Amino acid sequence: MQESELLSIRREIDSIDDSIIELISRRYALVDRAVQIKQEHKLDLFSKEREKHLIEHFKELALKYSLPHDMLDDILKRLLKQSYVQGTASSYPCATTAGDKIVIVGGRGGMGSFFAHYFKISGYNVQILEKDDWDQVDTIVANALCVIVSVPIDITCEVIKRLCPYLDGKTVLCDLTSVKGAVTKIMKEHYAGPSISLHPMFGPDTKSFLKQVVVNVPVNMADKCEFMTEQMRLFGAIVCTYSAEEHDEAMSIIQALRHFTTYCYGVFLSSVNANIKQILDLSSPIYRLELSMVGRLFAQDPLLYGDIIMSSKNNARLISQYTCALNRELEVVAKGDIETFVRRFNEAKDYFGDYADMFLKESAMLLSRYQELR
Repeated sequence: MQESELLSIRREIDSIDDSIIELISRRYALVDRAVQIKQEHKLDLFSKEREKHLIEHFKELALKYSLPHDMLDDILKRLLKQSYVQGTASSYPCATTAGDKIVIVGGRGGMGSFFAHYFKISGYNVQILEKDDWDQVDTIVANALCVIVSVPIDITCEVIKRLCPYLDGKTVLCDLTSVKGAVTKIMKEHYAGPSISLHPMFGPDTKSFLKQVVVNVPVNMADKCEFMTEQMRLFGAIVCTYSAEEHDEAMSIIQALRHFTTYCYGVFLSSVNANIKQILDLSSPIYRLELSMVGRLFAQDPLLYGDIIMSSKNNARLISQYTCALNRELEVVAKGDIETFVRRFNEAKDYFGDYADMFLKESAMLLSRYQELR
């Protein structure tokens, strides 16, 4: 009798599972239609408001049906992830007119080719200008809607100066470099036409623009450049607008200081010949994740990171301040001064405020997901 009842329960569970799968299939059919409507009406691919609504709604459902919120949150995130994959279309709406010419200087490089691909599948006529093509530059940039400079940091200003005489004053000049002060100054000095400075906050190995941050730094005739930020949104990016000064100040911390500390940590491990395998065997999940971030840096181009770290004197000043701060904290540790350590710890805790709890929750989610992937 017990076996018969168990079999009946299992059959009912299987039937419910079948219904769940059918509902998921219906949901994704509706997602496909929603993506089509967004493309037809040139709507942003990603809606932060819609995602926020779904998260809140699933919290309410968890309470209503007495289900674990974490479980429903995991289900929602997996559903959204697949929806975003479906939203990563093989074509995107064009913010202007299909066939408009976009020229990318350095369009065969990592980031240049990434942008070239997306502009092509949005209907633009994409032309590439590489270092061996300057004898044809006037033909290549003629009647271009926009010329995007995507070259290494150390030559960006020189390339812009060389390029400007060939632009007709109507073409939008754009760059993708991670340093804005010097670049925007050169743009203003050498080009009277519309110009904009963008900084994609991701690498060329990224799968899509979806939910990626692109920083917009207006330079000249912002209204003539709006189609560029609109196109980024149509690709699914999150566009943030800041001045060149605000951008560079933030990047000194986000990029230069962070890369410098990662670089120093990796070089130190190398200098003491630390046994990486042994470290991994004994690592907690959080340290393994941190070590992954260090190792990731050394799997890439040293010139790229050298350019970022050494791109401005402000970076050097900030790094100098940081190393002085390290020496002060080292004195505390060397003296065994636990009272000062706790006091400074709490001062930093007060500085982070509510962000500390937010970061704790976010990192817990990351670590949980990281453990699942191991």
